Amino acid sequence: MSKGKMIVLEGLDGCGKSTQLELLQEKLSGCGVSSRLISFPNYDSDSGRIVSSYLGGDIPCDGETGAYAASSFYAVDRYISWATDWKRDYDGGSVIVSGRYTTSNAIYQMTKLTHEQREDFLRWLWDYEYTKLGLPKPDMVIFLDMPIEVSQKLLSGRYNGDESKKDIHERNVAFMKQCRDSAMYAAEKDGWRIVECSDGDAPLPVDTIHDMIMEQIKEIVDV
Repeated sequence: MSKGKMIVLEGLDGCGKSTQLELLQEKLSGCGVSSRLISFPNYDSDSGRIVSSYLGGDIPCDGETGAYAASSFYAVDRYISWATDWKRDYDGGSVIVSGRYTTSNAIYQMTKLTHEQREDFLRWLWDYEYTKLGLPKPDMVIFLDMPIEVSQKLLSGRYNGDESKKDIHERNVAFMKQCRDSAMYAAEKDGWRIVECSDGDAPLPVDTIHDMIMEQIKEIVDV
């Protein structure tokens, strides 16, 4: 039996990624496609709790060294999930739909680096996770591009206006803008698809975004 396919939905916090993941999974199931929905980090695992500590600010990871260290936290979480869980589905031919993946390390950790260091970091990251750890390389990465100003409003709504509920990344607007810049760089280098999720001022309808995602997916999955 041939191995499965892997589709990754990426996007900054507040872009509506969770909603689109659920819609995509429902669509695949409705079309009779064997599929599995996963997401990262897995906060309920031992490795995920390390990530939680990092996001809570308990583990300092600054600068170039921090980019590689923090990437390793997330990579170990992914490896454990792969080796103990969804590898069976992938090897059995299922379509794996992932919310965040190795690609998130590219987006978030590159903000700690200079522009001159980015290319070396991406080369290291792809080799580390896809070759050294043996994680499957995605067949398609779709980045849901939502303007930071719009996503911040959506995040505030998610937390009922309580800004203290945002993690160290979500509440740092300047950082989020750096992340978007990193995402555009990685997208160009690695051939990610970009789906525009707003008209510039407000989010596009959920169904409209879903339809745009499905147009991309049709290139690798028969739906």
